Amino acid sequence: MNFCSQCGEKVRFAVPEGDDRPRYLCDGCGTIHYQNPRIVAGTLPVSGSKVLLCKRAISPRKGYWTLPAGYMENAETTQQAATRETWEEAFAEVTLGGLYTLIDLPHINQVYMIFLADLIGDFGPGPESLEVALFEEHEIPWDALAFPTIERTLRHYFADRENAVFPLHISKITPEDRERYVGSA
Repeated sequence: MNFCSQCGEKVRFAVPEGDDRPRYLCDGCGTIHYQNPRIVAGTLPVSGSKVLLCKRAISPRKGYWTLPAGYMENAETTQQAATRETWEEAFAEVTLGGLYTLIDLPHINQVYMIFLADLIGDFGPGPESLEVALFEEHEIPWDALAFPTIERTLRHYFADRENAVFPLHISKITPEDRERYVGSA
């Protein structure tokens, strides 16, 4: 950030009085610009014994498989964001279950929130997907998954499915975890 979005003056990066971390500060209008993590909301759509995956048509990780998920928009709930992203990426309607995985990625300022969901009806590739398909566990393209968050969510799901108990899983992806998917983080 170089300029204040409130008044257009040049900003500086410093610790504001009474704070404990650096922020972008505008000496012109006094605005403190807080930058917060982005929330990625999505679903793990289930149909019988299969899960729905989308092959990405966009960067990053174009051509790799993912769950339908994306950045939450202002003025929507996490559930609304997850449902919207599922429609945008897979033209799929779902009935949301509970929050299933909450995964912190502090090194890239993201938080993933994936909800279990029951797939309703048909689906097809949205503008951000090359293809969309249902997979049995043994058919999952494990070596072609886009992100470690997706692999972790799927592994939890298939392990939990054996006992039909689906608790909330909270974890963190480190730069080392991420490196095998996207190179140096």
